[in-house]
Amino acid sequence: MSLFASLPHLVRRQRASLAATLIAPPAALAVAIVLNLILYMIMGRDPLAVLHAMVLEPFLSWASFSEVLLKTGPLLLIAQGLAIGFRAKVFNIGAEGQFILGAIFASAIPVWFPQATGGWIWPVMLLLGAIGGALWASITAFWRVRLNANEILVSLMLSLVAAQFLYYLLLGPWKDPAGFNFPQSVMFQYDAMVPTLIAGTRLNVSILIALALSIVAWVFMEKSFMGYKLQVGGLAPRAAGYAGFKESRAIWLSLLIGGFAAGLAGAAEVAGPLGQLQRSISTGYGYAAIIVAYLGALHPIGIIISSVVMAVIYIGGDNAMVSANLPIAAVRVFQGSLLLAYLIAVAFVRYRLEWPAQTSAKGSTP
Repeated sequence: MSLFASLPHLVRRQRASLAATLIAPPAALAVAIVLNLILYMIMGRDPLAVLHAMVLEPFLSWASFSEVLLKTGPLLLIAQGLAIGFRAKVFNIGAEGQFILGAIFASAIPVWFPQATGGWIWPVMLLLGAIGGALWASITAFWRVRLNANEILVSLMLSLVAAQFLYYLLLGPWKDPAGFNFPQSVMFQYDAMVPTLIAGTRLNVSILIALALSIVAWVFMEKSFMGYKLQVGGLAPRAAGYAGFKESRAIWLSLLIGGFAAGLAGAAEVAGPLGQLQRSISTGYGYAAIIVAYLGALHPIGIIISSVVMAVIYIGGDNAMVSANLPIAAVRVFQGSLLLAYLIAVAFVRYRLEWPAQTSAKGSTP
């Protein structure tokens, strides 16, 4: 008998427990917090000070909480778009590049027409950004459908291309001549800015757009026939094929929706808190949204909650870097450990450990 034969193995459960499914995300968050507090102790940081800065400070003032809501907007938009593709087993990992292209497309209006005025500018910018993200995602869809290229690799590599294109524009044709040689565009005019919701904060209407599109995502996936076909294609691709559901259509639709949402988020970022196209527009929202989507169990309602949690980690991490002298890498480790803890928790929700003795006992039962 080999060594591996004596080890336990995972056996898929016939039906996942609803209670365990609901408990998995908060349990993963608790485990990630404990593991990272231990890491901070090893680093010589005060874990209570870090915990206070990361978890409590974002809620202690309206100014901090408004920043949490501001961060929630792009995370929520991107995650909702990605989750639709993930449920169809189309893995778009290039939302970061689609986010960048959305920011670039949206910035074209204030860069080329800096004197333009009118309330039409920022809505058109958001629309252009969404189109730009969808067009960038369509490249991945084309290669996936025509040449069966892996969408994970293609979309991920295109994110690097998008970043280089951004750098070219900001160091070349779109560089602000009065910007003291910084890689940035001109500042956008007032009408190119998304309206703020509350005076004295940076919170703008993009959060309302994200919430509205979350409702649309729920209706699409839970109530529409097209959403049903996407889910069937992800859960049972052979059955979907027998039913006449085309895989190519699912791939195109999933990637275009994800690109549209990421591009819209990129447009809202440059037309909102930034007010110009900057090299730092690529802040990792596209990658963090993957964690948000899975932490929300790929469900529109769960994603709303998980996007707030991730926004708190972003703002709390900034606070911890200042008050607790925490390096930025520690914040990224927290995000990664949160995803890892959730994936492990979900594995035990869907599978159970079975020892060889149990298997042999079942086999010998008459």
